[in-house]
Amino acid sequence: MRFHTRKWVKPEDLNANGTLFGGKVLAWIDEEAALYTIIQLESKKVVTKYMSEINFMSTAVEGDIVEIGIEVVKFGKSSLNLDCEVRNKMTRETIVTVDNIIMVNLGDNGKPKPHGKRKIEYVKDRLAKKEQETNPNA
Repeated sequence: MRFHTRKWVKPEDLNANGTLFGGKVLAWIDEEAALYTIIQLESKKVVTKYMSEINFMSTAVEGDIVEIGIEVVKFGKSSLNLDCEVRNKMTRETIVTVDNIIMVNLGDNGKPKPHGKRKIEYVKDRLAKKEQETNPNA
């Protein structure tokens, strides 16, 4: 799993127990899944359709740094299935896992739209491909 984003746990991220609020972590996960999907599908119109069981395993406290990992499980016709793990960067303890997040690509009409993608693509590879297409003699 690749860990793409880090978050610093601040006082406004805490619950009444002084630990990281689960709702805050879920918001971070949802945002990261959306950003990852937007980049993979090259489409700004994506929505979260489904999140499977959410397994809270440990927590974090103010000042900790957590990192969010996303991994593609499957490319659907108009969707992308992801796994997610959030862990404490300092202790390497897993804070939460989500085994299945389904993100859906939307057309202008707000309905699911096929995206045509079948494998993970990295931005650096896309840029190299575009450079080669625009400048084949380079």
